[in-house]
Amino acid sequence: MDQVLSKKAKTGVGGLDDVLFGGFSRRHVFLLEGSPGTGKTTIALQFLLEGAVLGERCLYISLSETEEELRDSAASHGMELGEAIEIFELVPPESLLDADQQQSLLYSSDLELGETTKLIFGAFERIKPQRVVIDSLSEIRLLAQSSLRYRRQILALKHFFSRSDATVLLLDDMTSDNLDKTVHSVVHGVIHLEQLAPDYGSERRRLRVIKYRGQSFRGGYHDFLIRTGGVAVFPRLRAIEHKTDFDRTTLSTGIKEFDDLLGGGIERGSSTLLIGPAGTGKSLFTLQFVVAAVERGEKAAIFIFDEELGLLFARTRSMGIDLEKMSNEGLIHIEQLDAAELSPGEFAQRVRDRVASYDAKTVVIDSINGYQAAMPEENALILHMHELLQYLNRQGANTFLTVAQHGLVGDMKSPVDVTYLADSVILLRYFEALGKVRRAVSVIKKRTGMHEDTIREFRITHEGLTLGGPLSGFQGVLRGVPTFVGERQPLLQTSDEDSDNS
Repeated sequence: MDQVLSKKAKTGVGGLDDVLFGGFSRRHVFLLEGSPGTGKTTIALQFLLEGAVLGERCLYISLSETEEELRDSAASHGMELGEAIEIFELVPPESLLDADQQQSLLYSSDLELGETTKLIFGAFERIKPQRVVIDSLSEIRLLAQSSLRYRRQILALKHFFSRSDATVLLLDDMTSDNLDKTVHSVVHGVIHLEQLAPDYGSERRRLRVIKYRGQSFRGGYHDFLIRTGGVAVFPRLRAIEHKTDFDRTTLSTGIKEFDDLLGGGIERGSSTLLIGPAGTGKSLFTLQFVVAAVERGEKAAIFIFDEELGLLFARTRSMGIDLEKMSNEGLIHIEQLDAAELSPGEFAQRVRDRVASYDAKTVVIDSINGYQAAMPEENALILHMHELLQYLNRQGANTFLTVAQHGLVGDMKSPVDVTYLADSVILLRYFEALGKVRRAVSVIKKRTGMHEDTIREFRITHEGLTLGGPLSGFQGVLRGVPTFVGERQPLLQTSDEDSDNS
């Protein structure tokens, strides 16, 4: 058996092996701790099922749950334990439950602790497994009654298992009043699970590797999810680990005037932020980049936080952009996200999957306002966005993000400042001229080359976007109320003006 087993025992949990750089080191004891409901039992069952697939003998020693409860829990995830996993339900001997049989000269806890240990060792010697789960240490801690006896008991378990070929996973539900941390120094590694309850939305779960002797691991917190089929872990993204080679060519937007404004177009492997008040057309500008990508024969991925897909399909179809058809033909992937049900780690993993498996070269995130709702802590939002944008840039993908500012004209504020993260920043504004509300666009930042420093008017029609020439005769357009300072300035005509001039 040893000849076919790798040096690491894979956990069977998607993403957790990546966090642990391969899994658990064999022939060592590990601690998996967390309050009730964090997913310890589910992870333990996946760990044993992974071993069963490899032909290893597996043993689950339960001090708190019955075998029927464990099998029901596994069945709820579609896991069939069958006979591949031996479940040893450890219950106190009848003599310890009978008051007439209990000895008065010794504490009953002394008898129970010794008998419990004896039963654990007996089950192990009988089955001789390669993978063992003991659930849970809280029962042993209560029987030990003191920190010294508890530590000695854990040491006894560790030394017993060290003489075998078993990889052992100890579960601790941390329900004891005395949360003794001495076990951390005894075991080979410690994984801590947490469950968070936001003010609104579903619970969030995350894990952290506190300790792993003799090996590096992916530090920090990692979001994870319990769903039908088991636990899925979303490793914290580190962009520096992902680098690909690609040609940094300049890509056209499909509109000549827009290309002129951008100094020729957008460079491959860069990020672009579109910022402006609600209704100025930020989403439509991002879709123009998507249409241009599809026309180049590339695929695109669109992640929508704010708008219902049916409404988006109908709205864009009236402008000559049939997103639904593109989606059905596999040209784009479009996904509506619920910020109340999504963790930042899961979102980053979804984006990564689309870039890796779907080969999306254009990624749209609409909007950062919705993404921020998935993560109330702004500092964490900035760090997450930094890693995600750096990752996408290194993959040669073009990323387009939108931010809705508060207000319509004049002095406006952004809920979060991510302008310094993006390689290019496109500013959209309303302005009033000749008794009508009009829209203007300007490029205020571009790291990858020169761009126009002008302001251009644009219109949204049934044919999509139309950009005019530079508004050189106006001053104060970005403040919303411009002043005419030059000769008569040609403006884009609206449909009413077209009919008046005809």
